[in-house]
Amino acid sequence: MMKKYFAVQHVCIFWYAFGHRNLERTAILCAITPEIGACDKLPNEFVFYWVTMLKMPLYRPQELAFLTQYAELKERSLQAGALLPGTPGTLYLRRGSGSGYWYRVYYSVPGKQSETLVCREDDTAGRDAMQDKIDFANWSAKQVSALRKLGFQVADKTVARVLVELHNLGAFEAGLVLVGTLAYMAWLNEFGAIAVSARTQDIDLARRQTLKLATPLKFLKTIQATGLPFAEVPGFPSTQASTSVKLPGVQGLRVDILAPGAPLGHIIQIPELSWAAQAIPHYDYLLADPVPATLLAGGHCIPLHLPEASRLVWHKLYAAANRRGFPEKAAKDRLQAATLAAVLAETEPENLTSAFDAAPEEVKRAAALQFGALEKLLARHEACHALLRECVAR
Repeated sequence: MMKKYFAVQHVCIFWYAFGHRNLERTAILCAITPEIGACDKLPNEFVFYWVTMLKMPLYRPQELAFLTQYAELKERSLQAGALLPGTPGTLYLRRGSGSGYWYRVYYSVPGKQSETLVCREDDTAGRDAMQDKIDFANWSAKQVSALRKLGFQVADKTVARVLVELHNLGAFEAGLVLVGTLAYMAWLNEFGAIAVSARTQDIDLARRQTLKLATPLKFLKTIQATGLPFAEVPGFPSTQASTSVKLPGVQGLRVDILAPGAPLGHIIQIPELSWAAQAIPHYDYLLADPVPATLLAGGHCIPLHLPEASRLVWHKLYAAANRRGFPEKAAKDRLQAATLAAVLAETEPENLTSAFDAAPEEVKRAAALQFGALEKLLARHEACHALLRECVAR
């Protein structure tokens, strides 16, 4: 039989991913255009080729130079005190019929220009102090922008506006803790881990015990002081107290207050916030030893407190096991738990083990039930797989 030859003039490759992002099998679709010689393929015929791809690891480490850059930004932010809300802005001198006054002109929220009185024209110390704050805010914004391009996790500007307001009022120092996906994003940065993070339109805030505030902080008034049009989310039924506020629209940012308790969703009054929280089982375990950290958001590096990373792993698996009607959220919880566990198994394996030992029995049982679903995720992380298997087998 006569052999037939052809040359490929153009090849367009399309990738079809099946299943999880850590692909096991991928279809490559090639569009082939013969150029010379006899050929039994029609011009522009599409041909499928199946190839087997290696599973990708859940994360990869940042380079040391970039970690140093993040560490410097974090250190300076922790020492900066109150942060300027919104954009850094500029100083503007306004003179009327009497004395002149310096104002800071900036965008408090996207699209809304604001100005704040700084000092009298002849108050050189006051003007210089504000200029130093503006210079730091400009430097910080440039650093955050550069870190975003390097794979660090950065939340959006509306998240930043809310968290800066709470930071400036001392809410995190008083005991408020950032939880949920934003906490996961912050921990990825703390560990210098590059990984895919699901975007979120939720800010989850939790308190384990009464916040040690110098003065009572009215939660709704504080959130509305951001200049963003937050409104209460009615309780269900409507006679119940609200535990959340939300911006308009389907994709509007939502802020939830959570606290340890049972059953899930039970309403707990938070007198020091003039607000209420939704009960989450075993949050007392999650919030037992919060850690000072920072979150990159907008152009800010915001000091706050996070739950211990190892406890977050086990509680995420408990949450995944108890999701009802939201399989996509359960999958997100498992992925976040697996990614953090993979990092901890390389850096702090003893913390992962001790956090499991301290977990309530219900959390341990839930983690054991989720282990089968974790095995594929941990295919490229043998040390983590072995460590988790050892824990849940106890």
